[in-house]
This record gives sequence, structure tokens and C-alpha cells, in this order.
Amino acid sequence: MKTEKRVLVVDDESAIRKSLRAYLENEGYEVEEVSHGNEVLPAMRRFTPSVIILDVMLPGIDGIEVLRRIRQESSVMVLMLSARGDETDRLLGLRMGADDYVVKPFSPREVAARVTVLQRRERHSTSEGDRSIRFSRITIDPAGRKVWKDDRLLQLTPIEFDLLHVLATNHDRVLSRDQLIEHVWKDDYYIDERVVDVHIRRLRQKIEDNPASAGIVVTVRSAGYRFEAANA
Repeated sequence: MKTEKRVLVVDDESAIRKSLRAYLENEGYEVEEVSHGNEVLPAMRRFTPSVIILDVMLPGIDGIEVLRRIRQESSVMVLMLSARGDETDRLLGLRMGADDYVVKPFSPREVAARVTVLQRRERHSTSEGDRSIRFSRITIDPAGRKVWKDDRLLQLTPIEFDLLHVLATNHDRVLSRDQLIEHVWKDDYYIDERVVDVHIRRLRQKIEDNPASAGIVVTVRSAGYRFEAANA
């Protein structure tokens, strides 16, 4: 079980780890550091963080592979760090399951602020109350933040859950990317529309029978996305 206010910092540069630790501890976080890719999963299981700050370039297992392995067993929030500013690299991390991304060099204060945004998302309760939302095959439990398809519990990240919930509660209506950002990311001003598309793609991979021809969450060209209740 994840514990609130715990951050695991993963970077092979000692100065970066210590700088982030200082800012995060000043904000009331408990912090643990690791410097090697092979150390991340054991530290995650032992420390049970609510947020992991994960560098892409690590000795041993690189950060992208570490992220893939994290997502096989946990929906913990992950903030990626990279010295590479290439947009393709950034989107790859998001596609693999990262929740946010910061390019080096960065301000430790900015990273701490983003951790706080992710932390709030982890604690977020939906405004629709505890009543479950049921369709033919999809059941959404807002109180437990769980989703089932048929009898199978789906492993959604917090952002994927929030996207699905807001789409489902507005089913058969088109929500623009800006509207989804407003509902899901709220006061995080760092999000752009392409990040929404990446998270929708990840959500489809988990809820659709055939993600290539989506039937539940459909794209409405030049408008946004719509949850098709009849197909859910």
C-alpha cells in the first residue's frame, strides 16, 4: 500500500538527489534515494512511495525499462527526468506509463511543485460521490477508484481512472482536450493537448477489446473524445 508524502528519488547524480531531497523534505515529504536501475523495484516495494522521481539515464537497467517493470505491478505516480529534450523521448516515457516529465536542467523547486500536483491527484476524490457507474460491461467505483470490465479488475493509473470517470459521467457527450485538462489535471498548467492523447491511448489499451478500433472511448475529429455508453 502506498503511503502519503513519500517520494523515491532515482538518479545516478548525487548532487541532483540531494538537491531534490532538500526541497522535498522542506515540503514535508519523506524521501529515499537510489542511484542504480536495479535498485528501484526493491526500494519501491520496501518504501511504498506515493511518487517516484525517475531519471531516464541510469546505470544497469535504464529508466524506460524500469518504468515498464513498475507498471507491471504498481500504479504509483511516476515523474520522469531526462537530459534529452527530444519530444519523441518525452512521449515514449508517457506512453510507457509516466504521469509527468521534466527535462534537465531543471529547477528543484519546479520538480517539488510537480510532485505536489501528483500527490494531490493521488488523494483526489471524485465530485460525483460514491455511487458506482455501471454499463453493460464496464463498472466504475468512484469511492474505491476501481474499474471492472466484465469480471476483470483493470489496473488503471490515477490519471487513467480520472479520464475514464469524467468521460463516463458525461457519456455520449464530446469533451474537448481542454475540457479534459480542466477536469483531470485541474491547476496543473504544464499539460498540453498531446499529453491528453497519450493518456487516452494508454486507457484504450486497457479497456478496449481492440484498441486500434476504439469503440468505448472514441475520437471525434477536431473536437475531442466521447464515451460511447452503448459499447461499454
